[in-house]
Amino acid sequence: METTKTAAGPAARGGRGARERILRAAEELFYGHGIHATGVAALIERAHVSPRTFYQHFATKNALVEAYLLRFESEAPIASEVQLTRTDLTPEQRLLAIFDPVETDPPDVIRGCPFHNAAVEAAGELRQVADLVKQHKAAFRDRLVVTAAEAGASDPQSLGRQLAVIYEGANSLSASCNDAEAFVYARRAAEALLKTALEQTA
Repeated sequence: METTKTAAGPAARGGRGARERILRAAEELFYGHGIHATGVAALIERAHVSPRTFYQHFATKNALVEAYLLRFESEAPIASEVQLTRTDLTPEQRLLAIFDPVETDPPDVIRGCPFHNAAVEAAGELRQVADLVKQHKAAFRDRLVVTAAEAGASDPQSLGRQLAVIYEGANSLSASCNDAEAFVYARRAAEALLKTALEQTA
């Protein structure tokens, strides 16, 4: 299940690392409350920086949104997507592991994919954000295709793309209903698809 974790509390006051504090504030507020609902004033307060310092690092709020999304590409990768890079699982296990629920304590409100959320909020008005989302989703789909090929699927392109659709659908539904049960059924569907794809090569 796609999820992300935020820092436990507000960024430390003062000191160096203002850019990092702003990014941490964005991660907490954009993901937890939404991009449009989070104003620059709230970001400044959470990061404990002055308006001048904020704009020295990010000329616009949109620039911060882009930096926030790019963080998920390297520094804070999405937990479910990390499953595809695990070396302790077989390719088949990696393909199914993306559907495993991520336990949180205490249980959090399910917010789903930060890229999907950003695309919905951008509503086609933020071109660079939309491009980042498309690139991320395409890369994830391509990793599924590669993993499907490693698993020996008869048609890895079809299997990878089908798994991407199932995963994205479960992710959106679980966030919409705040109920992770969608992933239970998504995994069952993925298992059936994977079994069929592997049997055709036997």
